[in-house]
Amino acid sequence: MRSRYSITLRIKRYDPDRKRSWSQDYKLEAGRILRFTDLFRKINNELDPTLAWNSSCEHAQCGTCAVKVNGKPLLACELLVENAVAFFGTTLFRVEPITIAPVVRDLIVDLEKAYERIEKIKPYVIDPVENPHPGNAYQVSPRDLEHYVEATRCINCFCCATACISSHRGFMGPNAVLASVVRIMDPRESAKAERLDMLYSDQGIYRCHTSMACSFVCPKEIDVAHFIALAKAGRFGAKGRK
Repeated sequence: MRSRYSITLRIKRYDPDRKRSWSQDYKLEAGRILRFTDLFRKINNELDPTLAWNSSCEHAQCGTCAVKVNGKPLLACELLVENAVAFFGTTLFRVEPITIAPVVRDLIVDLEKAYERIEKIKPYVIDPVENPHPGNAYQVSPRDLEHYVEATRCINCFCCATACISSHRGFMGPNAVLASVVRIMDPRESAKAERLDMLYSDQGIYRCHTSMACSFVCPKEIDVAHFIALAKAGRFGAKGRK
């Protein structure tokens, strides 16, 4: 097992002041278990302090470090050097910003703009049903929860929306659909009709081309395509609704 690798990050840069885009190569000697966020920090500390990138928790829970590496959207804080070399079969990595929102600088995109799609579907309980146990937390039974608990792992990193072949053609995006489906399946939500109207709207699930790229790239290993397929099949009481 190799302990170190000589790698090259070919990073797509963008300067908003000059409205200029270019690719820049950074050659690094990197330990096998360094994450790509560690590599970005190494570049800042040793080679180029002007490289701009985004991260927060660096524990794969916030999604802010999402980038494209050799075309695949992923979380930079999860990708280890040795795993990247093994998966892509190369030591040259093209690193680009995700494409779901305008680029602010280098690898940073406007996440507020990206979240507009999520906000449209109201990812919260719109009209809560009456709590059968007033004064206590609403208890969701394990049997009800097991049907959609996988979908609640979504961290809105927008990897799925970046990979989706429909996201840039009027589709609300896989993670927006997932957030809506979670609330439709949530027994605490009574505004099912409003949610179904969103789901089957002009920007809803019929825009999905079923490429299943969303499931392939999801860092939380959610089968996003499965939940979209349930909606298409009318499993939520609205089959054929358009």
